[in-house]
Amino acid sequence: MSPRDARAEAPPAATRPRVVVAPDSFKGSAAAADVAASLAEGVLRARPDADVVRLPMADGGEGTLAALVAAWGVEERRTDTVDALGRPTRARWAVSADGRLAVVELAQASGLADVTDVLPQPLLATTYGTGVVLRAALDAGVAEILLCLGGSATTDGGAGILRALGARLLDGDGEPVPDGGEGLADVARLELDDLHPRAREVRWRLAVDVTNPLVGERGAARTFGPQKGAADADLAYLDDGLARWAGVVEGVRGVDVRDLPGAGAAGGVAGGLHAVLGAELEGGAALVADAVGLADAVADASLVLTGEGSFDSQSLGGKVADQVAAVAAAAPARPPVVVVAGQVLLPASRAAEAGVTAAFSIAGGPASLAELVVHTPTRLADVAENVARLVLR
Repeated sequence: MSPRDARAEAPPAATRPRVVVAPDSFKGSAAAADVAASLAEGVLRARPDADVVRLPMADGGEGTLAALVAAWGVEERRTDTVDALGRPTRARWAVSADGRLAVVELAQASGLADVTDVLPQPLLATTYGTGVVLRAALDAGVAEILLCLGGSATTDGGAGILRALGARLLDGDGEPVPDGGEGLADVARLELDDLHPRAREVRWRLAVDVTNPLVGERGAARTFGPQKGAADADLAYLDDGLARWAGVVEGVRGVDVRDLPGAGAAGGVAGGLHAVLGAELEGGAALVADAVGLADAVADASLVLTGEGSFDSQSLGGKVADQVAAVAAAAPARPPVVVVAGQVLLPASRAAEAGVTAAFSIAGGPASLAELVVHTPTRLADVAENVARLVLR
């Protein structure tokens, strides 16, 4: 064989690999954009020639506003309001260039992360502050409101929002009930005569991060109450209150939301606003994936990296990792999907059923949460480098 023939039969040079990095935030540790940057750094250490596409993701909870502002180019605004415990705060939201769409993130005013400086008050936490922001959006004249749910400190079924918009929640004696989930136990009547005049004129869309119903064992209180500081007795009390609230809104609007998938999002906000305002529920992770162009990015990818603080059973119920895996599975290239997380609690077999090739924790050994938080960027990059060296050989 001549040297010329040998060259002709030689295998082609390796093509430049494309790696899509599409993580959620690591709550309390790193924003999604920062997580994406660290993962990309690790990949490039292993393969400096890689084409790394960074697509910070969110599921409707905190970080969704930032993702949509970057993707859609909407204009940010700020409104003075109160947090979930009634303390003054300032919340960001956004309006499209044509002034027709407002994007509001509930975690901005009613988020759990902003009330961790005091002891949990799960019965008193209210969505009233988010309602103040929504009132500002209505006053701005928008025709459509996208409310991104998730990361809430509340379990009030959206009652605080409705109160801020002018609704009155009364007990059996006609007296206003207290704010927060505590008040739902006594609510007997919902009056909408003074509701903001545009509240039922606009289109309401709710980006939800879970598929849980409003009440019951998988409901808003029993499933998510513990992470908001609710004790066992509180969980039963809050669940009963949400059931009572569901009955009241059904009596006014004729809509039963007790078992509606996703109604339990943000402590039942989705259920309350669906019943009273006709709000439409949609998956937050799918919404963000579409906005950032995830499907196009993974079409010819060699590897997809995603991540979140805890990869567990809830991760497969409408969260970012679940959405990324589903999009990658439908891609022509069917790239491997690897999850990098603060902790991995899901069995490998269950992850594989959801389309996740492998999942790795950034904890290299015994470490406290505080230590992991400090070293999150470094450990994300280290794990990503190891994954890239294995997959992109």
